[in-house]
Amino acid sequence: MADHKVHDLTPAEVSKGMAEGRYLLVDVREPNEVAVEAYPGGVMVPLSTFDPGALPDPQGKEVVFACRSGKRSVTASLAAQDAGLPYDKHLAGGIIGWKAAGLQTRAGG
Repeated sequence: MADHKVHDLTPAEVSKGMAEGRYLLVDVREPNEVAVEAYPGGVMVPLSTFDPGALPDPQGKEVVFACRSGKRSVTASLAAQDAGLPYDKHLAGGIIGWKAAGLQTRAGG
């Protein structure tokens, strides 16, 4: 795992990349957290049951992991890299940073 790196992306970079169809945001928070509020356009793959082989096909997009504050998303990225996947990006600051940047969330579910 020493040779793995996780690249921080800002909320603005992730939002822009999603709008341009370049990024697939994978939310690794738990269902109870996502039920409260969610990233618009994100897909949920909870870290508690995380299986890199079960990640959705990004269909040409780059995968960006996200969570509440930016810790679990790093864990998910490293786990995906351990499984041989090239997923080395995460949303620094998580949904806390996303909201602090003035970006919208949606009602969960």
